[in-house]
Amino acid sequence: MDILDSMLERNKDFAAEHTAAGTLMPSLPLATPNLKATIIGCADMRVDPAHVLGIKQGEALVIRNIGGRITPVVLEELGLLGRIGEVARVVPAGGGEFHLIVFQHTDCGITRLAGDPAKLAHYFQIPDAEVNSKTVTDPRAAVAGDVALLRTIPALPGKWLLSGLVYDVATGLVEVVVPPAPIRPA
Repeated sequence: MDILDSMLERNKDFAAEHTAAGTLMPSLPLATPNLKATIIGCADMRVDPAHVLGIKQGEALVIRNIGGRITPVVLEELGLLGRIGEVARVVPAGGGEFHLIVFQHTDCGITRLAGDPAKLAHYFQIPDAEVNSKTVTDPRAAVAGDVALLRTIPALPGKWLLSGLVYDVATGLVEVVVPPAPIRPA
């Protein structure tokens, strides 16, 4: 049996016990009571934020990319997701507390690109000279920088909570690098 066959067998077990119908985007103009967060995390297979943080289906939206970084593409995705929610008349967390979380980790593969500023500049869509500002070799500094960047985005609701976490792949523990706080003070 190949890997896809194995995954499809596991999916049958999953489908027998779960359904996501109506969980994230109900057809009625109701709030989504379970959706409490959006997590931006790394694509690294060792670091699935839903698994690491024990998130149940429907509790959070997880966006993953290389390094778990805030890039122009991630900002575009957040904008499109917000628009989808508007069209569907879905309000995150029932209009209550909502959390945007930047989730990075130690021993990230993006650190191996530190010697290739042209590749990183293209990824972040910035000039080569600005690559050092992205602190790709230090996940704590990267989280702090990405949280600071998100605070400058006027389209993000100021009352949302924003925080930054770093997962240590050696210990399995998550460290709060930037504690939860509103994106902008009231």
